Amino acid sequence: MWKCPKCGRTFKNTNQDHYCGEAPKTIEEYIERQPEQVQPFLRQVNNTIQSAIPDAVEKISWSMPTYWKKHNLIQFAAFKKHIGLYPGPEAVNIFAERLKEYKTSKGAIQLPYDKPF
Repeated sequence: MWKCPKCGRTFKNTNQDHYCGEAPKTIEEYIERQPEQVQPFLRQVNNTIQSAIPDAVEKISWSMPTYWKKHNLIQFAAFKKHIGLYPGPEAVNIFAERLKEYKTSKGAIQLPYDKPF
């Protein structure tokens, strides 16, 4: 177990990414709390999702921006070297051919900051 020296929370993984303190309440608040150089990438992802599913409800779930419509449709989060995009396993499978240049897992896509989105 690892204990965060800032907030005192304990995690299974050493240096686990997390929010120290209260989680953001809105997607915009989440974006504003991220490093300034990461914010344009997050806004690009957020604007793309909003355009694709304008009727989805915006919320924060698991401390991540989430778009919801009777269930979670897609989530995203900022990390040190990439944005994690979580559309679920079906979407990753359907777009597998187009995602070959990105690191993917069962339901996640890593969008590195140093590659075009």
